Amino acid sequence: MASAVLERDETRPRPPVGGSLLYLLLNLPLGIAAFVFVVTFTSVGLGTVIIWAGLPVLALLFLGSRAAARGERARVHGMLRTYVASPYRPLPATGQRARWRARLLDPASWRDLGYLVLLFPLGIAEFTIMVTAWSSGLALAGLPFYYRYLPDGAYFFPGYDERWIVVDSPVKALPWAALGLFVLALAFVLTRALGSAHARIARFILGPGPFAKRLAEADEATPAAVHSVA
Repeated sequence: MASAVLERDETRPRPPVGGSLLYLLLNLPLGIAAFVFVVTFTSVGLGTVIIWAGLPVLALLFLGSRAAARGERARVHGMLRTYVASPYRPLPATGQRARWRARLLDPASWRDLGYLVLLFPLGIAEFTIMVTAWSSGLALAGLPFYYRYLPDGAYFFPGYDERWIVVDSPVKALPWAALGLFVLALAFVLTRALGSAHARIARFILGPGPFAKRLAEADEATPAAVHSVA
């Protein structure tokens, strides 16, 4: 069982372009929401923990971060086609105090919080790169179709006042359209590469840590060793 999970968790990510694009664009609003959630609950919880009112807030922070991390694993699997195994240690069967102690001592709980904070700067960078690459490529590729509808029926670069390049005919627009197709091809490759890179980041932070993997490998090796001795 353990080896099967590890095998699935270590497959090479091959995300689809459409799923990667949607995933990377959504990282900005989700990253903002996650960052505000973590910072707000942490500051309020730590600021009021001295009067015990902060304990329920911090408890909601841990439970909310686990729920968000589970949702993120599902989102990575659904959009990036990358499986991220659950990293959490089993909780004690009874005793709320023991269960909360296990949550606090579980490194996966703290990695969840770290990922939610990290998603904000990652979301800014990924959103910016995706919007810039795809909008530039589409704008250049479609220039032969819409330049005549611009002011004065032409496209001026870098601007209307500074006319270094003037595109006012289909012939002049064709080289820019070819450049746009090239940029779109680069955006296609870049989208998949960024999706694959983020899938690896999510697997590294939200998946089982090295210690958990070593335990799983040891559990798998023990029956084999016993069988060979027998």
